[in-house]
Amino acid sequence: MDTMRLKAIIIEDEKMARTLLAGMLAEFCTDVEVLDSCPDLPSGIKSIRKHKPDIVFLDIEMPGYSGLEILDFFDENEIDFSIIFTTAYNQYAFQAFRLSAIDYLLKPIEPMDLEKAIERFKKNGAKKNYQALRDNLNPHAAQKLAVHTINSVKFVETDQILFLKAEGAYTEIMLTGGKVITASKGLKKYEEILKDNRSFFRCHKSYIVNLRHITEHIKSDGGYLLVAEKHEVSLSADKVNELYKLMDWC
Repeated sequence: MDTMRLKAIIIEDEKMARTLLAGMLAEFCTDVEVLDSCPDLPSGIKSIRKHKPDIVFLDIEMPGYSGLEILDFFDENEIDFSIIFTTAYNQYAFQAFRLSAIDYLLKPIEPMDLEKAIERFKKNGAKKNYQALRDNLNPHAAQKLAVHTINSVKFVETDQILFLKAEGAYTEIMLTGGKVITASKGLKKYEEILKDNRSFFRCHKSYIVNLRHITEHIKSDGGYLLVAEKHEVSLSADKVNELYKLMDWC
């Protein structure tokens, strides 16, 4: 693929942003040819069907249509091109892209980030699970976890869980706001319950962490995670690479 010329389309409502991105591609990614530059999603859809690009640079926030609505115009098996979303910073969207392993460029776009995105495409190809992104960005996808305590069953929104910690045969569940629930089931049971939830990761024999709330990986003192900027959660050495794959692609 390195010797091939890659075909690209830009979908972006701001003319200056389209011009700047096309110019950066011409200067820093000379093996990428911009076939078309579109001001909105409907014209972009027509251009994709006409030109059949390898890569689509797609702005998320546009008048009329969100870039994410491209998923409504194609079946997943029709998307044989790679989408690189461009977005201004938004913490929730930022985490959703990472959790879904979908590529994005943060505005204002830096040449080095653009070059890395093209290299990732060359390495990984076009096939991505865009349904995972839709699920992770869906604000109505909040789930509740039934937490059995000695005296009751509490129903907790999973987004409110920072991490779960093994305490013998019990599990301590730390919530946003500082509340702690002691569950009468062991950590292994919650690992089974949460195995299909992409937000949760067994980072240590004693911890399951909510990836959405990780703020830092501290490499000193054996290595640990900062969750919500203040809680220290152990990270096993053999889990580091797996964590990084979930959080990024480099």
